Amino acid sequence: MNLPTRRSLLKAGLVGSAAAWLLAGCGDGNTRDAYSTVGTLDFANPLRIPPLAPATRSSDGARVFELAAAEGSTQFLPDRPTPTWGYNGSYLGPTLRATRGEKVRIAVVNRLPEATSVHWHGMHLPAGMDGGPHQMVAPGGTWTPEWVVNQPAATLWYHPHPHGATEQQVNRGLAGLFLVEDPEAAPDGLPRDYGRDDFPVVVQDRNFAKDGSFHDGPRALTGLTGNSILVNGTWNPHLAVSTEAVRLRLLNASSARSYSFGFDDGRGFAVVASDGGLLAAPAAVDRVLLSPGERAEVVVRFAPGERVELRSFPHELGMTTALANGAGGNDTLSILQFRAAARLSPSPELPAALPGPGAPDLSAIAATRTFILNGRHINGRQLDHNRIDTVVGAGTTEIWNVSNTHNQPHNFHIHDVRFRILDIDGAPPPPELAGLKDTVFLPVRASARLAVPFGNYTDAAMPYMYHCHLLWHEDEGMMGQFTVVEPGQTGSAPPAAVQHQH
Repeated sequence: MNLPTRRSLLKAGLVGSAAAWLLAGCGDGNTRDAYSTVGTLDFANPLRIPPLAPATRSSDGARVFELAAAEGSTQFLPDRPTPTWGYNGSYLGPTLRATRGEKVRIAVVNRLPEATSVHWHGMHLPAGMDGGPHQMVAPGGTWTPEWVVNQPAATLWYHPHPHGATEQQVNRGLAGLFLVEDPEAAPDGLPRDYGRDDFPVVVQDRNFAKDGSFHDGPRALTGLTGNSILVNGTWNPHLAVSTEAVRLRLLNASSARSYSFGFDDGRGFAVVASDGGLLAAPAAVDRVLLSPGERAEVVVRFAPGERVELRSFPHELGMTTALANGAGGNDTLSILQFRAAARLSPSPELPAALPGPGAPDLSAIAATRTFILNGRHINGRQLDHNRIDTVVGAGTTEIWNVSNTHNQPHNFHIHDVRFRILDIDGAPPPPELAGLKDTVFLPVRASARLAVPFGNYTDAAMPYMYHCHLLWHEDEGMMGQFTVVEPGQTGSAPPAAVQHQH
C-alpha cells in the first residue's frame, strides 16, 4: 500500500487531521507494504519544547521535583482532541535537570485510575529507587525516591514500568527527559542553551482513529508501528533555528519502531553522545540508528534561510521483506522540518576531543555470561517476579554475550549500568556506538559482546531488570532480574511488587 501524497490529499480536501486518521488503516501489521510519508506534511505546527521542571531546595540540600501522572486531553490534530495521559500536563512530562553530585528527591503522585511506576531510564541509583515493577504506585498514592546523581552528563529519560502495561501507559503519553549535567566536563563549542540551540527531540509513532483517539493497531511481530509521527507531542512539526549549530537530543520513545535518522539533503552531522554520555570525540555520520529506548545527541549546522527535513530512512532489520515492512524497517518517514532564520547567530566549531570514556578496562573480568534472546524469552525463561536470574558483585566488571537467535529484531536494556559494546557480530562497534550505552540493538541473528561494570549500590533482595525494550515484548515477559551484592554474597528472594499509598 502506498500512502497518499500531499497533492492527492489537497485535491480531496483532506490535508490536516483527516490525513492523519486516513493513514491509520495500513494493513494487518505483518502484510502491509512499505510506505513513505514524504510530501504528506506541510510542517505547519511549531515544535513544542517540554518545559524545564521547576524544583525547590529542601533543608538537606536536595533538589526536589514533583511529577503528577494524570489523565488529560491533547490537541494533536487541528479539529479533534485526543484522550491522553501525562506528567504535570496532558501529554509527556517536563524535562528534569540535575547536576552531577547533587541529591535529588522526586514526589511521584499517581492521579491515574490504575497503578503505575516511574523508571529513571539510564540512571545509576539504588535498586529500591529504580522505579521498576517492584516499585508500583497505587491510584491516589505517592512515591518519593531520592538518590545522589553520580554519573557523567547525559540525556536520560523517565517512563512507566508496570509489568504487562508498560506499552499501554507509555503510548498514552507517559514519558519525559532527565538531563544530567556536569559543569566540570562541559567542553567549549558544544551547544547547551536549552530551547535555543539545545533541543529535545522525543520521537514517537502513533495511529489515530477517526474520533482523534489513539488507535493501537495494527500490530506487527515487533509491536505497534504507527504511521503518524509525534515529536515532543507535536504532529506535523517545524522548528525555527536561530543559530548556525544546533544540538538535538534524540530519543526513540516509540514502543517498537526503530529509526534511521538523517536529513533529506544527505548532509552530514556529528554524534557527540550516546545513551550514557559524551563520546571521546565527535563521530561524523549521515545516519544514526536508534531502537526503542536509545538516545543520541547530535550537532548539525545550518545555513541562513534554508529549510531542511529530518527523516527516518529504510534500514536493515534482518527480516524478510514482508516482515520488515510490517516492522517499519522499509518505511521513509518525515520527522521534523528545520526553518533557519535569514540571519543566524554564529556557533563555534565542535572540539576535536570530548570528555568521553577511553578504552574499557578489561584487566579483571569477574564473570562471563550468555543471554539468548528468542521468542519472548531470555535464556529460555520469561519474567518471574519471585526469581532472581543473575547475581553480580558490586564494583566488578563482567562480559555479557547477548545473542538474538530469533527471526525478528530485539534490543537489550540493562538497568543501572552504562556498558561498553566490545563488538557486534565480531566487529568493533562504529564510533557512534563506542561510548557509554544502556541499550543495544540486535537485528535478526545479531550478537553483541558487552563489558558491563556494576556500581556499589547493593541489595540482596531488591532486583534491577534487564529486558528487551520493544515494549510489547517486555510486557509479554521478555525480561530478567539481577541483584548487586557484596562480592561473595548470595542473593535472596525478591519482595513482591509494592504499591505506595498515603
